[in-house]
Amino acid sequence: MSSLRNGLTPRLKPLSARKSTLLSVLDVGTSKVVCLIAQLLPASESDVLRRRTHQVRVLGIGHQRSLGLKGGIVVDLEAAEQAIRQAVDAAERMAKVEVQSVIVNLTGGRLAAQSFAANVATRGTVTSADVHRVLDAASAHSLKPGRVVLHALPTGYALDGQKGVLDPVGMIGENLGVDLSVVTSEASAARNLMLAVERCHLDVEAIVASPYAAGIATLVDDEAEMGGLVVDLGGGTTSFGAFFAGHLVHADAVAVGGHHVTMDVARGLSTHLAAAERLKTLYGGALPSASDEREIISVPLVDESERDVPNHMPKSHLVRIIRPRVEEILELVRDRLKAAGFAPADGRRVILTGGASQLTGLPDVARRILAGPKGSAQVRIGRPLGIKGLPEAAKGPAFAAAVGLLVYPQVAHIEHFEPKAARTMLATGTDGYLSRMGRWFRESF
Repeated sequence: MSSLRNGLTPRLKPLSARKSTLLSVLDVGTSKVVCLIAQLLPASESDVLRRRTHQVRVLGIGHQRSLGLKGGIVVDLEAAEQAIRQAVDAAERMAKVEVQSVIVNLTGGRLAAQSFAANVATRGTVTSADVHRVLDAASAHSLKPGRVVLHALPTGYALDGQKGVLDPVGMIGENLGVDLSVVTSEASAARNLMLAVERCHLDVEAIVASPYAAGIATLVDDEAEMGGLVVDLGGGTTSFGAFFAGHLVHADAVAVGGHHVTMDVARGLSTHLAAAERLKTLYGGALPSASDEREIISVPLVDESERDVPNHMPKSHLVRIIRPRVEEILELVRDRLKAAGFAPADGRRVILTGGASQLTGLPDVARRILAGPKGSAQVRIGRPLGIKGLPEAAKGPAFAAAVGLLVYPQVAHIEHFEPKAARTMLATGTDGYLSRMGRWFRESF
């Protein structure tokens, strides 16, 4: 099946630069579910965020502890539905509006990216029809069975072999080429996520890969142009995306995240998960310090009763448990990037987002592991940029992907794919006679 006709949802219509609109998004992660309702207002051009056409003002926010998800995929449909309902209800009450449809992100489903190229002959002057033909040709490559397209992004055009053309329409040349970056996921993971959302009587307008959403929320335009790596450290997964020349050129994910660090702490200190999460958040770190041996922390025992005395130990013991898992996650990211041909380069910007990125010392560890041969990578924590109305607690890296979903409609028009079939068929698995005949007619003629 051509990747052109292997999308899950209809393409979003381009936003009018002169009109405001109301938008609802849903960040369904392994650790939390976040619903944001915002108004997009036409905005003047920004020097830092030049690609954005609208200013985002958050009207309502609801977040709930995630249920029914593991490793970024739905494993308990009813529990996931309940968590989504509660998050959406809280956002609706705050914004005083009713949500009809949402844009959703996907962190699981074995995200992957492929690059395709194509060339077509022109009649001397490039027209919009020529651009559409070359994009169709690049999209004609087949995907592996069981995969669906989340994004199909033209990353650059070439005219008579000259690369770096931004918009070839109207230019003169005999041969037009394009490079297309296609981000895919497992069909079952995406469909089950859609089903959980649609069981809440909500339509899914689009599904966005989490590293793409986090990138467009936290990267300034210059970082995306020069080359940046966004690493979204979530609860159950760590997803990452490489940006270059302003485009997402690679995306991937590993099924290890902050929850695995919590599990290590719980096992290593013989305490329960809630206490392990609290200890990790308050005292955890990825790098040892000179004061760790002197600082004593209190660790509740698993079988603690009211009369039991908590166990006391130096903070250094906690750091020694956390550090190996953090290094393992970053080494997995580095190795996956090398295998895909995106090895860490000197001077590359590395942006860490997600709730697990807030561990003390993590940027220093990431700089050592993800740096190029000379160790000159610049690492920072990525927080949502250019958003108004967010409460103080939601301005951190844990909400980067959710905010990126609000930015996504402003850049969605550059994508090139079509839905495979109606959303109802994809979500329920049914495929009637009329839909089969319609698909046969489209693909044959």
